[in-house]
Amino acid sequence: MMLLLLIGLVMNAETVFVDFDRESTLENWFTVDDVVMGGRSNSSFEINTRGHAVFSGTVSLENNGGFASLRHVFEKMEMGAYQTIAIRLKGDGLRYQFRVKSSRNERHSYTYYFETSGSWEWLEIPLSDMYPTWRGRKLNYPNYPVETLEEIGILIGNYKPEAFRLEIDKIHLR
Repeated sequence: MMLLLLIGLVMNAETVFVDFDRESTLENWFTVDDVVMGGRSNSSFEINTRGHAVFSGTVSLENNGGFASLRHVFEKMEMGAYQTIAIRLKGDGLRYQFRVKSSRNERHSYTYYFETSGSWEWLEIPLSDMYPTWRGRKLNYPNYPVETLEEIGILIGNYKPEAFRLEIDKIHLR
């Protein structure tokens, strides 16, 4: 009986990874836009008056641009029992990419596309479905191994100029 309870706890493991509020610091969160390659997109990341993190800006195609991104780096963590990342967010109806890296030194990211509805919602991302990409191209490598995690991020780059706004309330590991 005790073994079944322990297995149930491990299988239902959930950790609050990030829970934004008015007092949250954005240490180790940073934006990277296409200006690193000469583009003209711009973005910001801040805490609003309701205590939600807001990733917003404008994607421009000028000067061969076309993306804005947000990244969060942290100490490498073992993923163990976690198979899903759940994010409570409110988007603007646009399409985004959620990205992870096993190590911040990896050149490629593992990517998952998602659409936003314009309302608050929980986004459930099955980690094993995330596939490797580099500069917008899918790589011929295995999907995310779900062993370690050292960076998460969000990118918008829909091949058109657009203003965007994505509010994030919390991120859980499940």
